[in-house]
Amino acid sequence: MAFFAREKLFTKRWLVDYCLITAGSFILAVGYVFFITPHKIVPGGVFGLGIILHFLTKGMSIWADGFPIGLFNLIANIPLAYLGIKFLGRNFGTKTIYGFVSSSIFMDAITYMRVIGDAPLVNDVLLSCIYGGVLSGLGLGLIFKARATSGGSDIIAMLANQKTRLPIGQMIIWVDSAIVLIALAAFKDWQIPLYSIVVIYITGRAVDLILEGATYNKALIIISDQHQTIRDKIIIDLERGGTYLKGTGMYTNTEKQVIFTVVNRREVAILEELVNSIDPNAFIVIMDASEILGEGFKSLKHKIDDH
Repeated sequence: MAFFAREKLFTKRWLVDYCLITAGSFILAVGYVFFITPHKIVPGGVFGLGIILHFLTKGMSIWADGFPIGLFNLIANIPLAYLGIKFLGRNFGTKTIYGFVSSSIFMDAITYMRVIGDAPLVNDVLLSCIYGGVLSGLGLGLIFKARATSGGSDIIAMLANQKTRLPIGQMIIWVDSAIVLIALAAFKDWQIPLYSIVVIYITGRAVDLILEGATYNKALIIISDQHQTIRDKIIIDLERGGTYLKGTGMYTNTEKQVIFTVVNRREVAILEELVNSIDPNAFIVIMDASEILGEGFKSLKHKIDDH
């Protein structure tokens, strides 16, 4: 898999990647220790299984404070990493192994340094879900940005993908959902899976924000018989470019010149007003553009170099 491609050691890119993984692992651990774990929220993954085991073993003679979540994550990921290397290739391993080892160490170290390891930072569960989801998503996003994974359900999903050919993203959802159901069976509290779903959603959105960045760009498709005048307005008034696409009307069977352009959110209203003044009957489609790379926007080369 290209995601785990071989790379040179001790280069600038190598150093940046490992700094990102270290920072991401620390932020991920903070999100769990202060916000997610204290409320028994189980947002999937091996950490989720660790939270279940931690509270089920609390009060036992061997683990009076509960089995350490970071230690469980470390132990569970070792065989998963072995299987990953065996079936996905040797290039799979180093960053992902570093990721789950560092996050496990941070998890237990931060917990140990607290006066009461399982004490919530805030008692409001929903507020904890929001901040826990944002922090864990931020941490995971930094790890993913370094082209690594957090281990756990990611590895299980990749291994299952080799056998079933189902999309990896879909497999991760199935794995995490199964772990949430295990939490329901273990704690017998319907609030836990409901809050866990909130955390999973917020985490996913935070990951997307880190990987794609905060963007306000919009992609527009404009169909009008006055395309030449509209084209001049886009180029001269907005100082934007665009592309002509050839189309054919389904009803009239006549050829159409279709304008495809990208503008920022502020310019959308300006462009709509310009088009309306030229051709009130124009057909416009406005779409969210999560990421724009190329001339006039962020360079593709710079993005790859930044990674």
